[in-house]
Amino acid sequence: MHALRLALTDPRFDACAVTGALAVQPGARDALDKAAVATGADADAAPYADRLAAAVEAAGTSVQRPELGTLVATVPAGPGERDAATAAVAAVDDEAVRLRTAVKSRDGFFTTFFISPYSRYIARWCARRGLTPNQVTTASLITALIAAGCAATGERWGYVAAGVLLLVSFVLDCTDGQLARYSLQYSTMGAWLDATFDRAKEYSFYAGLALGAARNGDDVWALATGAMILMTCRHVVDFSFNEANHDATANTSPTAALSDKLDSVGWTVWVRRMIILPIGERWAMIAVLTALTTPRIVFYALLVGCAFGALYTTAGRVLRSLTRKATRTDRAAQALADLADSGPLAELQARLLRGRAGSFGSVYVAALGAALMIGAAVWLPFGDPRLIAVAVIYVMASGLAVAAPLKGALDWLIPPLFRAAEYVTVLVLAAKADVPGALPAAFGLIAAVAYHHYDTVYRIRGGTGAPPHWLVRTIGGHEGRVLLITALAAVLASREADFPVALTATAVFVALVVLVESIRFWVSSGAPAVHDEGEPA
Repeated sequence: MHALRLALTDPRFDACAVTGALAVQPGARDALDKAAVATGADADAAPYADRLAAAVEAAGTSVQRPELGTLVATVPAGPGERDAATAAVAAVDDEAVRLRTAVKSRDGFFTTFFISPYSRYIARWCARRGLTPNQVTTASLITALIAAGCAATGERWGYVAAGVLLLVSFVLDCTDGQLARYSLQYSTMGAWLDATFDRAKEYSFYAGLALGAARNGDDVWALATGAMILMTCRHVVDFSFNEANHDATANTSPTAALSDKLDSVGWTVWVRRMIILPIGERWAMIAVLTALTTPRIVFYALLVGCAFGALYTTAGRVLRSLTRKATRTDRAAQALADLADSGPLAELQARLLRGRAGSFGSVYVAALGAALMIGAAVWLPFGDPRLIAVAVIYVMASGLAVAAPLKGALDWLIPPLFRAAEYVTVLVLAAKADVPGALPAAFGLIAAVAYHHYDTVYRIRGGTGAPPHWLVRTIGGHEGRVLLITALAAVLASREADFPVALTATAVFVALVVLVESIRFWVSSGAPAVHDEGEPA
């Protein structure tokens, strides 16, 4: 029965088939009609559904053929084969297969051994009571927000309650995906909620910890913002590398070969998954440290652990990129350009240089521009007019970096370099303003911009492309926002108390524009029905 569920009820694919069964969504209906005309009835040939599936695939429509494992899907040709097939079906524990495959195949150590052994049964309980994955996702968000509220009290009981509730929220976070896989309830809304709520929960908890610390006289907003920046930049590295290489041709690398060899040694797989501090290990660490220590210690541990994980993964990917012989596609280059988030200023610069930018190393120009911008923000006094000149240089470097197609071996580093330059510049200027409200406002602005960048990633992953270009132009692109913030710092240098107001207004504007467009897209009929089966975030 579950073999038929996999073939007939999965909405993520235009066409899906197992032996003896074919199902198509509206996107593949034309291909099915043509295949039906071309495929005649023949009692002696393969099953009709199989021939239809082959014809649909031959016409250019991808047909998803789910891995069946121990499940059975066959069309017996006679009594003997029917008896054998019936016996094979009877030998399969269909429910055990559903429970086992409800768990994501590439989860982290903590999730695999401390959450999934029982959360899958919670997922089954939810399915039998008609609950949907979206309802469980929403419950997870509400639980995390209550946890953040408890942390914001600044009391020890609040920290203990926050730690417990954060773990409960994570259990529900695992349950929603397992419920979707168990009952094959994938949806466009679910894709959006699942993709964005994890970040909303984590960053809300950071804010709760910062508020709780402030009640006790300890200002950790800079640490909270730094942790958010580090996490977002690390994810952009993951997204950019995967987009640049998932359809690369002639993709060989000694580093990748070594990784494949290590995969055959079981314990190394779990060690390498744990040291990058994926979401399960990260949330467990945050929950335990919140209950037992202080917000400052929580953020110190987060920064150290995530920095190590980011360095480990980035170094490995740089080595793979330098040693592999790969040819990037136009689609990959366009995805990297979309992830770069270039606004009208960089676009103008790129347009002027297009056709003459091939001799420049795009990633090195981006790295130099980012280093200059961050260095100037750190070393120059707050409001120094020279910072605007550096921001103009950064704008020019940003345009130069994306003037040529991003097909270089390390061009996938350009989006995370731009993210680091923008986020760190905002954080440093807010810290140097040294006025109440500046760092919380910077936290809000970076969170709003980060949401836009995550939204871009998940649209590209779903195959629908980046957000409309008017959106990127309206919010200025990364280089436009950097120039704006540095200009605001210079203009308001003599009235530093107004700088948090300017940051807050910018954050509200970006958040409103981005959220309205994002919600419009993800509830529309054109949104992709995807479900994240990739590496743990």
